[in-house]
Amino acid sequence: MVIDRQQSASAPLVSDDEAPVKHLHLKENSSIPSFLRHTGSFAITRVESSRGLADPITKVSNVPALLVSVSIKSVAVGDYRLWLDDKLVPTPYTPPFRSAVLDFDAQPTCLPGSAFDYVLFHVPRKGLADIAADLAVGPVETFKVSLEEEDLVLTQLTKSILPFIGRQHWIAPLTLDHLNLILGAHLLQKYAGRRTLPTVSVGGLGPWQKRRATELLSENLDGRVRLSQLAQECGLSVSHFARSFKASFGVSTHRWLVQLRIERSQDLLIRTRESLTDIAEQTGFSDQAAFTRTFHQVVGVSPGRWRRDHRR
Repeated sequence: MVIDRQQSASAPLVSDDEAPVKHLHLKENSSIPSFLRHTGSFAITRVESSRGLADPITKVSNVPALLVSVSIKSVAVGDYRLWLDDKLVPTPYTPPFRSAVLDFDAQPTCLPGSAFDYVLFHVPRKGLADIAADLAVGPVETFKVSLEEEDLVLTQLTKSILPFIGRQHWIAPLTLDHLNLILGAHLLQKYAGRRTLPTVSVGGLGPWQKRRATELLSENLDGRVRLSQLAQECGLSVSHFARSFKASFGVSTHRWLVQLRIERSQDLLIRTRESLTDIAEQTGFSDQAAFTRTFHQVVGVSPGRWRRDHRR
């Protein structure tokens, strides 16, 4: 679920569990709460305004977490003020897609005085600790503060999801879980004082684990199953399961599920005369547009064209 991109931010914010990905598009007459709250889950929030804010906002989290902020637009010197632990921090000119990594413990407070557009990633520390433990890194007590950094990984990750933030039904829990793992591993490597993570040799899943994982994925073509559920069923931690699955199948669970959806849809396209809308629903896509877009990306032609070419 997402918040409609034109929703006024003066409306109550729903919890991250209800809307893990949302777009707050502030209109000229809208305001934002003085406290922008995040709950205990990994979440992505795009906050955009054409005018800036009149009053500062403080970003807070219900659990220990990191805040990763990526600017979409450039910010001129003096147009943005930032406080950490109640101390004003110098903010230079910021080009597009520069990033910041902050700890919510510092109660980051900002005042964008002109038009702005940011993507905020809320990354709970527990998830980072789980990844670190699974990689035998050991506990990470602190992460270095980073401001206005050119981080190519964060840039590409943000660019890849930016067109879809605010699009209804885009995100599925399984997709969000994979984003969390990718981002968490990067934060551990780059901002926890470790230039490279140790190489951990991971074998594939055992036969029964492969069977159980594929059964659950096949039963949840819409991707509503959580990565943690799959891992628990296989008796593994989340990150260990994700790496083991890829070692067994050559792709992530998300990519494997997409391929399964396409294969199921191809079978229906050949065997039945059902509409593209009905086939999209049966194979776990949110709507016909999402089905057509994904089918074209994977197969290279539209489902309608593929059906005409392959019907006997």
